[in-house]
Amino acid sequence: MAGRPARVSGALWRLDDVSFGYGRKPVLANFSYQFERGCCYGVLGPNGSGKTTLLDLLCGLLVPESGAILFNGRPLAHWRPRALARQVALVPQEFMVDFDFSVRMVVEMGRYPHLGRFEDLDGRDHGLVNRVMAELAIDGLADRAVNQLSGGEKQRVAVARALAQQPSVLLLDEATSNLDIFHTLSILGAVRGRARAQGLTVIAAMHDLNQAAFFCDRLLFLNQGRLLCHGPTDEVLRPDVIDEVYGVRAQVAYNDFAKCLQVSFRAPEGDC
Repeated sequence: MAGRPARVSGALWRLDDVSFGYGRKPVLANFSYQFERGCCYGVLGPNGSGKTTLLDLLCGLLVPESGAILFNGRPLAHWRPRALARQVALVPQEFMVDFDFSVRMVVEMGRYPHLGRFEDLDGRDHGLVNRVMAELAIDGLADRAVNQLSGGEKQRVAVARALAQQPSVLLLDEATSNLDIFHTLSILGAVRGRARAQGLTVIAAMHDLNQAAFFCDRLLFLNQGRLLCHGPTDEVLRPDVIDEVYGVRAQVAYNDFAKCLQVSFRAPEGDC
């Protein structure tokens, strides 16, 4: 990938032996990892491997059953929700809005953690909202009700709201899964540009290995709730890792056109 992230030294998150499950079903087991500032991480693995659960633990939506999570050197549980929201934004898999808020109103919600009690958005806030909507090509939808949009349009609104929040950390939970390739690349490019220029830390749960190769500095491969492999993208995106995690044969090679590693797959014998 071109360019280098504007990293700031020191751990942003530290997870020590974190475990979590739903009822009797374990989802993450003894997970330990340290996320650094200013890096784009890809969290990869089969369905049910714990990717979404990991992101929900990082932003405090879930509480680990055991182990410890520290954010900026403090236990995550000690952070007040509003203070955490000034630094961490989450784009979920499915963005649901039950009321007929306009697109502009929803994107403006990203500014709320930065406002005081009874404080209204000022000119700077409105200018930021306008720029983000234009960047993600939803300015033409500004007055439309969000609950009347297509799934892909809603997802772009969710990303715009998160960017308007101006977080230091952006969590993406398969945030581009409903988007066409043009808007997928536009969003990934906008996010990666902020990581390079501003030191934004991005942790993205992804399914598409080629998008991950294009976007991510480091990869974490999960399977059945365990961290099987992690490291720089160019080092860990390998056929043997893909076979172990997904059970499929693959070829990995540098692509001159994409300017990064790309993965090709072969269907199992007899399937085609």
